[in-house]
Amino acid sequence: MGTISLRIEDELLDAVTNQAKALRLTRTEYLRRAITEMNDKVARDLRRHRLQEASRKVRAESMLVNREFADIEEAPDA
Repeated sequence: MGTISLRIEDELLDAVTNQAKALRLTRTEYLRRAITEMNDKVARDLRRHRLQEASRKVRAESMLVNREFADIEEAPDA
C-alpha cells in the first residue's frame, strides 16, 4: 500500500475531522472512501460522455433508418 502526504486548508481539515468522527471513521478511512467515491464518479462521467459522443455520431444515421421504417409502415402495400 502506498502513502501520500497532503496539504489542505485548516477549514477543510477540520471538516474532514468532524465528518470522520460523526461517521466513526478515522480520517484516513474517510479520505480513502472520499477518493474512491470521486474516482467512481469520474469513471461514470467519462463513460456517460463517451456514450453521448457515440450517440451523436450515429444520430443522423438512426434518424434515416427511423424515416425508412416509418415510410414502410405507412406504405399501402406493407
